[in-house]
Amino acid sequence: MWPNMFGERVGLLTSQSKHMASNHQPTEQVAALISETDAPDDAPTERLDVQSLGPPKPLKQTLELLADLDDDTVLVQFNDRAPQHLYPKLEDRGYDFESVETEDATVTVIWRR
Repeated sequence: MWPNMFGERVGLLTSQSKHMASNHQPTEQVAALISETDAPDDAPTERLDVQSLGPPKPLKQTLELLADLDDDTVLVQFNDRAPQHLYPKLEDRGYDFESVETEDATVTVIWRR
């Protein structure tokens, strides 16, 4: 996780049990979001919350995290808007993705083809 300009921690939230179980399996909320996409629903999952970050930090953090993840891991990114500039970079790197609008965020589910 990284501190933002307000001193709040942002970034990977897998250590917080309300979002992920200790074995990197999604909570019911995240699993429901993944099920709305074509992403594999039985894969390990990482969560990245970049809602409070301004451009280009969400794009940078997402691409850096994807480079560190195993190929079978699904990344669930929470943002305050659809990451339009991220989409072509994901396609170029061999990822599939789908964004789902929720009441609180735009959630982009990213997985390796």
